[in-house]
Amino acid sequence: MERLSFASLTLSVMTSHKRLKLRQCTNCECVINGVWEWVEECARGAAAEEPAMRGILDDVCLSRNSLATSISARLARKLSRRDMPRELIEPLIREALTEDQNILSQIAQDLIAIVDRDPACRTPLEPLLFYKGFHAITTYRISHWLWQHDRTIMALQFQSLASEVFAVDIHPAATIGCGILLDHATSFVVGETAIIRDNVSILHEVTLGGTGKEEGDRHPIVESGVLIGAGAKILGRVTIGTCAKIAASSVVLENVPPHTTVAGVPAVIVNDSIPDNPALDMNQCLCD
Repeated sequence: MERLSFASLTLSVMTSHKRLKLRQCTNCECVINGVWEWVEECARGAAAEEPAMRGILDDVCLSRNSLATSISARLARKLSRRDMPRELIEPLIREALTEDQNILSQIAQDLIAIVDRDPACRTPLEPLLFYKGFHAITTYRISHWLWQHDRTIMALQFQSLASEVFAVDIHPAATIGCGILLDHATSFVVGETAIIRDNVSILHEVTLGGTGKEEGDRHPIVESGVLIGAGAKILGRVTIGTCAKIAASSVVLENVPPHTTVAGVPAVIVNDSIPDNPALDMNQCLCD
């Protein structure tokens, strides 16, 4: 039988307690602070177990005093390059997170969602350090803030950096809610006028795209609780109803009613009575 270290056992118990407490909390500041305390505790345990990781853990977590400064450090390490050095990127990210607490609340909810829904993830420290889906959606949140403040060129620069580094291309004008699990993330594409509501789970190689050269609202609306399988393509101003499920590799060209499963090319309804929340369940079987 595998023997767990003391730090791992402590993290396991703490994870269960923290998840329950944070799920029940409705105060944004409480959630942000709770997630940050959880990250700090996990980082201390990880540094004790793996001294070789002490440098990055110290830079990103242990020397920081808030979730905002930690996220700023991690994204800056990931996105920096010769023409956009860390010294320029990190203060810019921190400015967005400091001025708009809603972004931090969204980030905290994203971290909770990943731990809740991804069985490979034990703590929020793991996505903060390693998961490019989380890094990509967080970079989008910074670019969206820049876009809303009429800093168009810099917003597009962040979109470009995320595309190069994470292989994820999300237009900064798109609207994305909180509690998002972007699993694996590679080749995820979101168009300018797309809308994604809260508590949505999306796997890799998904496209929320337009059709033709029309202007205006031309990209999909994804309502809350939706699960989108790997490789699915959703094209045009179609609405994916609440708690619907899109099967892997499907091509969706028409509206999808709530609580239904669609599959195929083009996608058709294969189950019209989903009782639960597929985004939270992460069950990709067609008829369950």
